[in-house]
Amino acid sequence: MKQILTAKEEELMKVFWAKGEMCIRDLVNSLPEPKPSYTTVSTQVTALENKGFLNRRPIANTFLYRVAITEKEYRASTVNNIVERYYHNSFASVVSQFIEDEKLELDELKEIIARIEKNA
Repeated sequence: MKQILTAKEEELMKVFWAKGEMCIRDLVNSLPEPKPSYTTVSTQVTALENKGFLNRRPIANTFLYRVAITEKEYRASTVNNIVERYYHNSFASVVSQFIEDEKLELDELKEIIARIEKNA
């Protein structure tokens, strides 16, 4: 998946990932104050459906929406896109960047290596 969520879309998806299937009214009620209008949320949900993040099914006179991609799948896709775009598909370059920026401690690196060796 190459689609990227806007900040607002990600906020809505986090609600879907946490609560599961719901209609737009339930989604609006789940959002923090000040709540956006029903129409605004409806437009954003349509965009999420068009991007392939949500599926819908009719029920009575409305639609229920459910996630089409899990949060874990989205995170993995996003990380892969960043590594592809900025690090030439090299996860080693990403790790090197974290080490150079002092964002990754030696103990954390040893833990990563141990996990790799365990899975190899």
